[in-house]
Amino acid sequence: MYLTLKNQFNKNHEENQKMNITITGASGFLGQKLAHELLSANELTDQAGSPSRVEHLTLLDVVNPSKELSSDPRVTVLTGDITDRSFLEKAISVSTDSIFHFAAIVSAGAEKDFDLGMSVNLDATRAILDICRRHETKPKLIFASSCAAFGGDMPSIIADMTARTPQTSYGTQKVIGELLVNDFSRKGFVDGRALRFPTVVVRPGKPNKAASSFASSIIREPLQGQTAICPVSPESKIFLSSPRSIISNVVRAHNLIEDDWGRSREVTLPGFSMSINDMVDALRTVAGDIVADRIDWKLDPFIQNILDSWPPEFKTEKALELGFVCDISMEEVITTFIEDELDGAIVSS
Repeated sequence: MYLTLKNQFNKNHEENQKMNITITGASGFLGQKLAHELLSANELTDQAGSPSRVEHLTLLDVVNPSKELSSDPRVTVLTGDITDRSFLEKAISVSTDSIFHFAAIVSAGAEKDFDLGMSVNLDATRAILDICRRHETKPKLIFASSCAAFGGDMPSIIADMTARTPQTSYGTQKVIGELLVNDFSRKGFVDGRALRFPTVVVRPGKPNKAASSFASSIIREPLQGQTAICPVSPESKIFLSSPRSIISNVVRAHNLIEDDWGRSREVTLPGFSMSINDMVDALRTVAGDIVADRIDWKLDPFIQNILDSWPPEFKTEKALELGFVCDISMEEVITTFIEDELDGAIVSS
């Protein structure tokens, strides 16, 4: 009798260990990569610190994700305007356990269209937090912030406690988002984690409106036999991370228990700093001179000024203490991109 009751308890416990997840910006490269990872692993850590099955994903964006994701029976796709609160309320319900908030108007786009950047990057973030507060369920919220939170007159190396002084509208909007995540967590409305992403390389596909988009282009296009334009000086430095490390760290951030974070809910994810010239040298090492020589250098003062406003080097002690991972080298990042996105084939002649 005792064993029967115990077995029934364990069965009921397992059945209850299911999670409903919402991803905003889910049709973007990182959003889709995260969705694939969650569906494949089929496990996250819940509020109690217990491993739980991913029962359902709600994917939210202005366009549909891949057919592979859309056709998964565990997935619901919602397309619409993230600045429309009624649309957000369809994606975040009382049964939502965790939210990965990736949707954003990226750096150059937010700089050129101030109103759109404020609506998407700030107002929508505030709306998501307020919906969570009104549900009174304290979901986990993973907020994608940016190293653009720093800028201006800075020390040579940015540490965890360096003051945030952004010099772009995008960076300012992200800093306000970090502060809101911290305060809503302090009040017990959400269990928030704000992650400052380095520049992510190498992204597949086509360039977007991010000021750092060129960092992927100068690797991606030459590997596929195309010419790439580099709009910044070869001596410019940039703080980088691979997509593989970003997704691993996002999942790690989610699975940490609340007490691990302490009072400060934000962290700069680990990365590595290097000059644009060193990036090209790494491409040359991996793929050869013919590939590396497909880069044309044409200065764009708008992009250069944004890049110059970002700090190039970080000391990410808190992230490393929390168990986040860092790439070994740019050569490794390029090799991984060739394997993951180009099926191991490059155009070298």
